[in-house]
Amino acid sequence: MAKAIQKITLDRSEDIPFDKLELSQKNVRNIKAGVSIEDLASDIALRGLLMSLNVRPIIGENDEESGRYEVPAGGRRYRALELLIKQKRMAKTEPIPCIVKRGGATSVEDDSLAENVHRLQLHPLDQFRAFQTLHLQGLGEEEIAARYFVSVSTVRQRLRLASVSPRLLELYANDEMKLEQVMAFSITNDHVRQEQVWDTVSRSTVQEPYYIRRLLTESAVRAADRRAVYVRLETYEAAGGVVMRDLFDEDQGGWLQDPALLEQLVFEKLKTDAEQLQAGEGWKWVDAAIDFPYGHTSGLRRFYGERAEFTEEELARHDAVKAEYDKLDAEYAEAADYCEETETRLEELGNELDRLNDRTYVFDRDEVARGGAFISLGASGELKIERGFVRPEDEPVVETEETDADGHDGEGDDADAASTAGGVSINGKPVAVEPPEEDDDRIRPLSDRVIEDLTAARTVALRNALANDPVMAFVAVLHIFVLKTYFAYGYGSDSCLEVTLQSAKFTQTQGLGDTAWAKEIEQRHEAWGHDLPKNASEVWDYLIALDEVSQEALFAHCVSLSLNAVVQPWNRRPAAIVHAEQVARSIGFDMVGAGWSPTVDNYLGRVTKAHILQAVREAKGEQAAQLIDHLKKQDMAREAARLLEGSGWLPEPLRLVVDEAPAEDGNNGADEVIEDNPTEGAGVDPPAFLTEGAEGADTAPEDSDHEEHRQLDAAE
Repeated sequence: MAKAIQKITLDRSEDIPFDKLELSQKNVRNIKAGVSIEDLASDIALRGLLMSLNVRPIIGENDEESGRYEVPAGGRRYRALELLIKQKRMAKTEPIPCIVKRGGATSVEDDSLAENVHRLQLHPLDQFRAFQTLHLQGLGEEEIAARYFVSVSTVRQRLRLASVSPRLLELYANDEMKLEQVMAFSITNDHVRQEQVWDTVSRSTVQEPYYIRRLLTESAVRAADRRAVYVRLETYEAAGGVVMRDLFDEDQGGWLQDPALLEQLVFEKLKTDAEQLQAGEGWKWVDAAIDFPYGHTSGLRRFYGERAEFTEEELARHDAVKAEYDKLDAEYAEAADYCEETETRLEELGNELDRLNDRTYVFDRDEVARGGAFISLGASGELKIERGFVRPEDEPVVETEETDADGHDGEGDDADAASTAGGVSINGKPVAVEPPEEDDDRIRPLSDRVIEDLTAARTVALRNALANDPVMAFVAVLHIFVLKTYFAYGYGSDSCLEVTLQSAKFTQTQGLGDTAWAKEIEQRHEAWGHDLPKNASEVWDYLIALDEVSQEALFAHCVSLSLNAVVQPWNRRPAAIVHAEQVARSIGFDMVGAGWSPTVDNYLGRVTKAHILQAVREAKGEQAAQLIDHLKKQDMAREAARLLEGSGWLPEPLRLVVDEAPAEDGNNGADEVIEDNPTEGAGVDPPAFLTEGAEGADTAPEDSDHEEHRQLDAAE
């Protein structure tokens, strides 16, 4: 005979005045966690009590109910209600909905533990969507934050997460995507793009948030880009531009999604600034561009202004400040103790002298009427203005046959050596087109164009180094003089110095003008240009009056501008290149010390995948090369740049050739290559992330995928 199923009877709910309740000492929750009692009280005042209290009758002396009840479950709610009574916001006799449990098979502690343990936290996605619903119902971000006791930025983050593509959120709900990945996708509202990137990432072994962000922003422009700084984000957004922002990670202002609009705004503002400069200063012409190629002033005569004269008031103030500074400085030099007040006063006086001495340059009006200026963007988004250039066709007609020696720009005037971009070399000959990239594993020779650009960068850097070594500059010129005087005709071409002071221009090499070497050369050239006499007939007397150190420095600067170590397919000049190596070795020059490192733009993005892997293999070893050998060309180049950073690796055209020594032990001179190109094999320990786990050649195969992900994380 079947047993009858016993029916469950639930405890009844009763409304009990608060003053008849007391907190049980058997509640298992003793450690504070979650929302504070004050915040919970505010929430109850707003929406009422959402959950009843669990109570048990307190038994008196005769085993009868005393009329009072203890609260073993719901202690935080009890304390919040107690706080409302203390604040006079609720009467102490207010009836409280309670579930009254009389007897039963479980203890007080058991019920208290069950209430806390069986509670299931809300899934984050449900919370995101709930916040979104409240926002759509008209609640502002600040009001939602106040109601749920979180910051406004937290509300914005959760609303942003709820706006991710529904398809991706469904994957997150089913534990097929991590929260960190959803956060990475939230930087854009473009659901189509989000899903495209996920389709790409889901098939890749690299699915980290940084990689998702990179793919989502690869066609955007950073807010820190000089173009964005110049135009200003407010102007870009007012014109309809959209800025992607990352609410979960440092984004340095975000990413501008419309590069075409940004370029248009830059050109419009540059045009306006150029027109204002031309109208305000009276130049015949002003050329404006985001960038000008290195050597864009070739063939133009440069003239300089003179500093504006002091007014009587300025001169009197300058003399007074200088006298006070000199007196205080002399007294302080003899003092035995440090004095902060004196240091501060000296700094104030020095700053005022700098302001007085920093006067604007005044140009000759006749020269301005026939001359012009270049206006472009500096590296930090500031306006860069280069004034005082005269085109050959604008030069005044000279009736005599005298040649004005200062009709040069100081960097050489050989027009035949000038170059133009777009497939024309520095000698005016066509540049070989880089051959199409072969996707096999063979190491093919570097293209002529890559070699020319690399050696052009080396030439500019070596020029700068030579300018800082006047003694060797003298020796270099003496070398070619001796060759031409004492040896057969033609040996002069064996020198890398073009002592006629023709100066090759490298306009085909993008970004060369932004290098530290080019900027230092430009600053030095400007300084001497302002110091030299404006009339060529006065230059001799000026040079005679110079001290020896200044003469040497000026000599080194002029000589350095003639150095040419560029390798071109039609003009390789092997003897001259050997001489360039001798000059570099004599002054202790190398491209690593000069600050060159391989990047996507200057090397890695312009060579084959085989060359990229070869570079990583030489610098970091085979294990590092295997980390990236599965990537596409663009991603491989980016990761290689990260791996090679600080390694000191150089492509062959930039390496300093070391004199060959007789090979021993069959190494065929491998030591010489290692000496000039420090790599793992040269005794330099590789980074930890490339060697962790490598001790064990017995590492389990099943761990290799995890290890690869961890190493890529470290590389990132």
